[in-house]
Amino acid sequence: MAEITAALVKELREKTGAGMMDCKKALAENDGDVEASVDWLRTKGLAAAAKKAGRVASEGLVAIAVDGGKGALVEVNSETDFVSRNDQFQAFVKQVAALALEADGDVDQLLGLDFPGEGRTVQEQLTHMIATIGENMSIRRCANLTVGEGALATYVHNAMAGGIGKIAVLVGLESGADKAGLEAFGKQVAMHVAAAKPQAVSRDDLDPMVLDRERAVLSEQARESGKPEEIIEKMVEGRLRKFYEEVCLMDQTFVIDGESKVSAAVEAAGKDLGSAISVNGFKLFVLGEGIEKEEEDFAAEVAAAAGS
Repeated sequence: MAEITAALVKELREKTGAGMMDCKKALAENDGDVEASVDWLRTKGLAAAAKKAGRVASEGLVAIAVDGGKGALVEVNSETDFVSRNDQFQAFVKQVAALALEADGDVDQLLGLDFPGEGRTVQEQLTHMIATIGENMSIRRCANLTVGEGALATYVHNAMAGGIGKIAVLVGLESGADKAGLEAFGKQVAMHVAAAKPQAVSRDDLDPMVLDRERAVLSEQARESGKPEEIIEKMVEGRLRKFYEEVCLMDQTFVIDGESKVSAAVEAAGKDLGSAISVNGFKLFVLGEGIEKEEEDFAAEVAAAAGS
């Protein structure tokens, strides 16, 4: 039997929002396995959904670059939000995003590219920036998206300057329609992605492991109702439809009008623009997503500074 530590209980509480005693019981029932405990709590109706551990807490910027049918997103982290307002840091992030167009979503490849005008690689320029600004930084991730015939649309929420901010979205639309019209509609889709945060474009694009896990949890929940298996199967399928509406872009309600499904909005836009449209993908970066920030005890910090 695994030891149920306070740290494990805390982690499970952060993931699920369930009560401390419920978390402790879940861990005891599942031999200390946090992920299994998340599913156990959901089965019991004690957790609405699994949440990523840790708060979104890393500072820095995310940035977008587009060149024709190629687009890239990057996240560059810093220790404080103050640095994200530094002109030198912002210029560095913009240049890194432009270079990421050639990195195929590979951070190591990006770090090895030449940084223009400096005679250094991106990694060496990053080290130089750390020494110059006096704060630790890192290029955490990058992603790429391409379209053949169509357009790449972008959206940066509360942009601090052109193409940089805290939330950035890239959406690929394949279509023979007018590019300006595609980009205008694509920006609406990108705004929707920023707000609704889908996991996949369609049901077919969902990770099979995610779907299997959801189906297993829903099946256990339904069985606890005591209903026959044939009824349980219908209940699970009904709840899966709701799940699709939560995580699949095309099944979500379009936030722009609050009524249509995104799939219907895409179809209508295609008719308006005179050429069918398909969403070939999207990329969403939320600054610091999934990074746990070290908790600070400000009272202890003040006491230490005062020498008490």
